[in-house]
Amino acid sequence: MESKLKAEESNNTAIAEFVLVGFSDIPNLQWILFGIFLVIYLIILLGNSIIILITRIDSTLQNPMYFFLGNFSFLEICYVTTTVPRMLRDIWTQKGNISFLACAAQTCFVLIFGGAECLLLTAMAYDRYVAICNPLNYPLVMNHKVCIQLVAGSWISGIPVEIGQTWHIFSLSFCGSNTINNFFCDIPPVLKLTCGETLVNQMVVYIFTVLFLMVSFLLIIASYGKIISNILKLSSAKGRAKAFSTCSSHLTVVVLFYGTAAINYLQPKSNQSEGLGKLLSLFYTILTPVMNPVVYSLRNKDVMVALKRLLPNY
Repeated sequence: MESKLKAEESNNTAIAEFVLVGFSDIPNLQWILFGIFLVIYLIILLGNSIIILITRIDSTLQNPMYFFLGNFSFLEICYVTTTVPRMLRDIWTQKGNISFLACAAQTCFVLIFGGAECLLLTAMAYDRYVAICNPLNYPLVMNHKVCIQLVAGSWISGIPVEIGQTWHIFSLSFCGSNTINNFFCDIPPVLKLTCGETLVNQMVVYIFTVLFLMVSFLLIIASYGKIISNILKLSSAKGRAKAFSTCSSHLTVVVLFYGTAAINYLQPKSNQSEGLGKLLSLFYTILTPVMNPVVYSLRNKDVMVALKRLLPNY
């Protein structure tokens, strides 16, 4: 009976664990990369934590824009913590083994936080749209209750889809190799290990991507189309410059995150270079969160003033 079960498991290519290649293909740079990624991770934690702190305690930052910014910074910490500590551990131990269940859980959390980030960026664009295009009704439209609902919706609304997406991917059959050529369990490299009707699996990924990347991205573009149209109607050059400055940092983060994620997930897996896929994964999981405090927040005059009040001796 036991041998029969083992034979059945073998035929179904049941995999108990995966092996994350990470950066083991460049052994001479392992410890340099460990130091770089550790510093980057600490900067992400520190920078985004400071943003959360000052948006909570500084009285001048108690408005919807900074409420969303504080939540976005918290989301960035969650998002990067899903992948980087595991990557650092793998570099330190020189082992990339990850159980099947842990790999599925990591993929699920990456999708949940990534989907929440897409929706929250959309909510932030809507906030800028109301502030610039309907300023008289801004306090009424973007009241605290609406802000909480938008943030909660960003976190919760995509969870059923993302859990279903993870279940679909990890219920597939895997052929032979259990080696994932990436530093975390991302969808494209995991799909490369599956067998059977791969076109159907890719279509499911593309549908998910369209839902959480393209639809939200198009909503952001529509919001900024209206914003730019209204800004150009302003008679004062100073007013136009000020209005554009409140949007430029958000647009930078949008381009960084959506651009790299779309290229990574929308490109057919047969055409995608493994090195390029790893680089893109690194870019949108690590570099975007580390740039958030600098690009989106610390260049903001109000945030800098609040930071100086928080740290008067520095």
